[in-house]
Amino acid sequence: MGVDQTDPEVPEDAVGKRVSCGGERATVRYVGPVPPTAGLWLGVQWDNPDRGKHDGSHEGVQYFSCRHSKGGSFVRPAKVSFGVDYLTAVRQVYRIDTEEVLSEEISISSKKLKWGSIKERSFESLPSVILSHCEVNGPGEQDGEIRTTTPNVEWLDLSGTLLSCWEDVAAITQQLDRLEGLQLSCNRLRLPSELSAHCQAFCSLKVLALNSCDLTWPQILECAPMWPQLEDLCVEENNITELQRPEGVLQTLRSLNLSCNPLVQDSVLSLSALPRLEQLNLSKTGLSVIRFDDAAPGSQTAMFPALKNLNLNHNSITEWCVVDELAKLPSLVQFSCRGNRLVSSDGNPKTANQMLIAKLGRLVVLNSSEIYPEDRRGAELDYIKMFGEEWLKAGGRSQASTQFTCLHPRYQSLIDKYGAPEEGELKKPEPFALKNQLLKITFAFPDDAERKPIEKKLPATMVVQKVKGLLYRLLKVPAADLKLTYTSPKMVGTEFEIDSDLKTLQFYSIEDGDQVLVRWS
Repeated sequence: MGVDQTDPEVPEDAVGKRVSCGGERATVRYVGPVPPTAGLWLGVQWDNPDRGKHDGSHEGVQYFSCRHSKGGSFVRPAKVSFGVDYLTAVRQVYRIDTEEVLSEEISISSKKLKWGSIKERSFESLPSVILSHCEVNGPGEQDGEIRTTTPNVEWLDLSGTLLSCWEDVAAITQQLDRLEGLQLSCNRLRLPSELSAHCQAFCSLKVLALNSCDLTWPQILECAPMWPQLEDLCVEENNITELQRPEGVLQTLRSLNLSCNPLVQDSVLSLSALPRLEQLNLSKTGLSVIRFDDAAPGSQTAMFPALKNLNLNHNSITEWCVVDELAKLPSLVQFSCRGNRLVSSDGNPKTANQMLIAKLGRLVVLNSSEIYPEDRRGAELDYIKMFGEEWLKAGGRSQASTQFTCLHPRYQSLIDKYGAPEEGELKKPEPFALKNQLLKITFAFPDDAERKPIEKKLPATMVVQKVKGLLYRLLKVPAADLKLTYTSPKMVGTEFEIDSDLKTLQFYSIEDGDQVLVRWS
């Protein structure tokens, strides 16, 4: 709508523009009078709905609509900023005559770029431009000036700016021929009317972050033709629920981060045909189940052919059958599943980790820790013993039942690898009663060759502080001076630190037969 130009603070096309007001971001939805008051008002929809007061109506008149019933406000033009163009922001942020520019670094997705290699301090030599939370509103009036002023930018951070549409982003990026990484998180960008007109603007783009942009998956797929070379896409904390299959787009994608989106879990398989996808982050998405029905237990799925690294941290996974399904992935070597409720029958987190290693035969890294050959061997041998009795009852050497094979798809291959368990080796499943569980622990004193090891039976629930109290009575060394570590026969050569007095022995996964090493200053 037209605007009374007697107010120079308000642009002609203000509706739809992004503004800053009191440190918050909003979108202008209305410009005009709001009777009975005099003068010009801006009706805004806040990014943070808690900042608002109403739904765009006043005294029964609806001036604009809001997504949230309390997400809107009327503000005076003098209270808001419509921002500045890209080059004005660059000049404000980068004072070339200071040392500041040499010490900064930019992080987009998992990649970082430092400034240290800049020899000549000028806009032309900047490899990265960081304008996060600056009030950038567009490319400015001078055509081609961005290309001549900052021609070598490879990484650009425009998160939390006042850009209002993809056309404005494209008008900046099409002048940055070397641009590979773009951070656009915390913006609200209207979808472009003509996608094909902007493909050239992102033709070299490999890394894109669109976190907290209020986007749905269909909107992302609608924009995806603009990014023909994209390899790394991060879309955390959006409104992504049901995932549709990316038909003819995102085919170059190697890494996708969907963390903190309330996903419809059945739709995750829609991503499975991305031919180059190597990393997938589905943490905090509410996931509880995943199934690859195209493959029988113990065989490989045709889905996610290139997937090497999968993050399922902080979800609702409780069933071990989910892990057996993941074992069907042909390329999976790194897996994270912290913060789920995958529990072994003895309730010990260390046992649960061993089961994960045994069930996922190709895994090299679990929860960011490398799996060494001796870890794998120990985990697989323990797994054989743990379920050996069930295996024998299910038919054992002659032919294990289908039911047992479904629950333990790798069991037969582990027996082929190590041999069948002997009757005396089998671990009898015991009901887990932590309060009654006593651990036989040997205390050794590596810095005192004269002192003989001491063997004690201690409850698994005993806190380290009490263990130190016990040692004080034995050694007459103040508890504050004691430093404890432990070793396990299952992990020969590895020493684990016991660094909190308030945690229990069980917390550190100390088991029967482990050795606690006692040192003091």
